[in-house]
Amino acid sequence: MTKPTTKSSASYKRIYAVVRAIPCGQVMTYGEVARHAKIKSPRLVGRALHANPDPKTIPCHRVVFADGRLSPAFAFGGLAEQSKRLRSEGVGVVEGRVIRNA
Repeated sequence: MTKPTTKSSASYKRIYAVVRAIPCGQVMTYGEVARHAKIKSPRLVGRALHANPDPKTIPCHRVVFADGRLSPAFAFGGLAEQSKRLRSEGVGVVEGRVIRNA
């Protein structure tokens, strides 16, 4: 895995700060994290989370696609592990998608 550039390092820090603030039992989309971190690309959020330096304090399992789908590339155990972690926090997951309150 390549190391982030100085410019992306600052973005990664903002992304990690946003993700750390997602409460247990809630999720955000990659786009929502990007907006809160004041970056343009939800894909950069995905890259940053895949390089997550501290999954114990940066709960990347709480970030999902815009349509609620879980990430098949979840870096710390795959889709089943992301689903397991979310369910353990009380998040509803059905057929690989979170059930979000409207």
